[in-house]
Amino acid sequence: MEYTTLPNTDIKISKICLGTMTFGEQNTEAQGHAQMDYALEKGVNFFDTAEMYSVPGRKETYGSTEKIIGTWFKKSGRREDVILASKIAGPNPGLSHIRENMDFSPASIGLSIEKSLTRLQTEYIDIYQLHWPERKTNFFGQRGFKIQDDAWEDNVHSVLETLDGFIKQGKINHIGLSNETPWGIMRFLEESKYQNLPRIKTVQNPYSLLNRLFESGSAEVCIRENVGLLAYSPMAFGVLSGKFLSGESHPNARITLFPQFARYNSAQCAEATRLYQEIAQKHGLTLTELSLAFVNQQAFVTSTIIGATTMEQLKENIATIDVVLSDEILKDIEAVHAVIPDPAP
Repeated sequence: MEYTTLPNTDIKISKICLGTMTFGEQNTEAQGHAQMDYALEKGVNFFDTAEMYSVPGRKETYGSTEKIIGTWFKKSGRREDVILASKIAGPNPGLSHIRENMDFSPASIGLSIEKSLTRLQTEYIDIYQLHWPERKTNFFGQRGFKIQDDAWEDNVHSVLETLDGFIKQGKINHIGLSNETPWGIMRFLEESKYQNLPRIKTVQNPYSLLNRLFESGSAEVCIRENVGLLAYSPMAFGVLSGKFLSGESHPNARITLFPQFARYNSAQCAEATRLYQEIAQKHGLTLTELSLAFVNQQAFVTSTIIGATTMEQLKENIATIDVVLSDEILKDIEAVHAVIPDPAP
């Protein structure tokens, strides 16, 4: 395994992070425990979760992923071997079962942290993230910013001040953002810089061969401001495994089970995936190896979040840490990207 340093800390985290949002929906508790055992055995010391998981967010499965991680901590006794990240959910009318006020008020943040700590059976969370912004902006498949009626009032100072209180209590150690824009990242950095408040260490956004929008603005912010990208959906919901190109049925695949997650289902995505598969075959790689190695090699990526529903997938994903793409392969990738840039928003 390769390791990198969490920005502005001395904490070493694995370049591959175990994503857990399938635990409690597509994976049982026993399967989740087996995945965590295997990941740690292979040197993956970084796990990511969220209060709303498993996915899709439903009242019946709310908090199930954190509970499964918690029972594994209790059973294994290996809490100190893991750098753990979790998240507080932002406004979403479909998630009203999480709490009455889906905001980042002091009361909501406090309630969410305490509930997560209880489910996780731990006294602290290493990286606590805002899952998506309170304000109306472009995230979750909206390509560009559109002006909308928005009652949001800038509360960044209050949010950072509240999180600072929990850092001082030892309940969280560091903070991060998720599904954020360049403006949002800089706004939090500005407030922490001039108000002597905690500084965000990471931002967790989608990034893959089918969605490189992070490179337009956010990548420069991360490099110049020393903020690490935790890249999620590097396999584009499994599309970049190439398994959908044959036309075969995959009834247990995420995009089959949950058709509302349509971000990677377009004809453009299918065509780009086919071209990337040709590149992989040309150079003796699997499409999975090409896809994950591409993300792993980016200078602004601190860790690549993988998610698997089977042990075979997990083993293949973790093994890609040993794959290095040559300049020739990267040139071939750029040629496809120039013709079909960012087919998934």
